[in-house]
Amino acid sequence: MRGEVTVLPAGDDPGNFRRGAVLRAGERDLEVRSARPYRDRGLIVGFTGIDDRNTAEGLRGTLLTGEAAGRRHLEHGEFWSSSLVGLEAVTPGGAVLGQVTRVVVGTLQDRLVVSTPSGAEVEVPFVEEIVADPAEGRIVIDPPEGLFQG
Repeated sequence: MRGEVTVLPAGDDPGNFRRGAVLRAGERDLEVRSARPYRDRGLIVGFTGIDDRNTAEGLRGTLLTGEAAGRRHLEHGEFWSSSLVGLEAVTPGGAVLGQVTRVVVGTLQDRLVVSTPSGAEVEVPFVEEIVADPAEGRIVIDPPEGLFQG
């Protein structure tokens, strides 16, 4: 009713959702107006300028990221999910599968959305058995049979 949205934080810094914090949503910046806990691990967040249900609905599925300057230092093997967007997705043998266009944060499992050369979008479960850590502008995906067919 008031333009608030449900957010499932993927990070470990609740300060990202303090009043006045600025988050990136695609090509636009959103300023946090309010935030409060919701269920087990979610938040109800209001953003400045998002004042009604219809406008808030336009944010559904949007990946929110904080400014890189304010992020904590990453340990070896860690990466920010926002840094995966734009990477070339390849098989272990080097065949090009497409390009990562977004990360869908789920309650049980995150998924990479890969746009194939034919224009199809394939959601790849972001699990260790399928996806290897990104390196050198690429991410290696060992897809189960049939995932990239059809």
